[in-house]
Amino acid sequence: MGENDYNPYATAQAQFDHVADLIDLDPPIRELLRQPSREFHFTIPVKMDDGTTKIFNGYRIQHNDARGPAKGGIRFHPQETIDTIRALSLWMTWKCAVVDIPLGGAKGGVICDPHNLSLAEQERLCRGYARQMAKNIGPFDDVPAPDVMTNGQHMLWMMDEYEAIHGGHYPGTITGKPVGMGGSLGRTEATGYGVIYTLREALKALNIDIANTTASLQGFGNVAEYAARLYTQMGGKIIAISCWDNNDKKAYTYRNVNGFDIDQMVSIKDSFGTIDKQKAASMGIELLDGNDWLSQDVDILLPCALENQLTPESFKKISNKVKVICEGANGPTTPDCDELIKARNIYLIPDFLCNAGGVTCSYFEQVQCNMNYFWSREEVLEKLDYKMTAAFKAVHKLSQEKKLYMRDAAYVIAINRVAEAVKLRGWV
Repeated sequence: MGENDYNPYATAQAQFDHVADLIDLDPPIRELLRQPSREFHFTIPVKMDDGTTKIFNGYRIQHNDARGPAKGGIRFHPQETIDTIRALSLWMTWKCAVVDIPLGGAKGGVICDPHNLSLAEQERLCRGYARQMAKNIGPFDDVPAPDVMTNGQHMLWMMDEYEAIHGGHYPGTITGKPVGMGGSLGRTEATGYGVIYTLREALKALNIDIANTTASLQGFGNVAEYAARLYTQMGGKIIAISCWDNNDKKAYTYRNVNGFDIDQMVSIKDSFGTIDKQKAASMGIELLDGNDWLSQDVDILLPCALENQLTPESFKKISNKVKVICEGANGPTTPDCDELIKARNIYLIPDFLCNAGGVTCSYFEQVQCNMNYFWSREEVLEKLDYKMTAAFKAVHKLSQEKKLYMRDAAYVIAINRVAEAVKLRGWV
């Protein structure tokens, strides 16, 4: 869906270095925080349905746990790389810090394509991952969650294997579990809703009525779907959706200039976020190139898919009408593109603030599991709205007071909080 010339870990470190220079961060703290604390690389042998054994490569990266147990998803993806996971572990640390929840950052992954694995093979892969990490995850150490192409069922298999190894019930070990098995109500919507809570506050700050805005969306998985649902409920209109087609191995942009009925679009997508082209065409929806979501005349761009989608080259496609970029994905913008966004005076809501609703609700799930008492969906979403709104206002206020780009302001708050924890613990 985008260019592969950018290394996400180099991007994460470049963003960190820029702000470390800005706040004159102490050299030892800088050296500690610009790289992960621990890395686990391992193999997972899986007995396949045909009787053969296949070896999968798995990873878990723990960046920093000065503020609390490490936290971060596990993704299954055929193009997964160790540097992507390293970058995501850094971003998780900053994400937890910017919304001020007592957790650190981690990330995990397995190089595989779950499209090509039966449910039984996926279960054996999940249990194998849990066995490899059983000594190094847990409710007070490192708490995984679902991510790209993983879901609540995968997490439950991992939790069950962990509990079998340790001989007890530890529901706070993993979040994103199914409701009724330790999962939190509201978790499914949390990341997408968090994106729109921050967008709502940004538009207020810009004196723009959300009901008079249009948006173009990249991605149509869980995050994008629920962002689209809440945005349209608030009166906004989504006119373009770009998503990956697994059958054709390429992306398409679907366009409806009158605005999409999100329920209708959800009804014609599969569990991996692929829209049925034939059904879309029968509804009168236009089918365009995968990158055409960028060139639509809209007020808001919502990149909610992959890393490195907004580059200097792709930025040339962006309409002059665009006022806000709301980063629902992790690392969708390259550092050299940030300069172009600043020059165009587009208001940016940075990824690790914008999409922090998921980890915030995961924290709520962990709290509920550890005390064995669960909240209503309304209570969860109310707490989520409060957390996301407070975090946005703190970043926006600092941005205005210090004349900082929003990404820089978010990093200043997050890095200062983690650096303070490191110093108070006496690590440096």
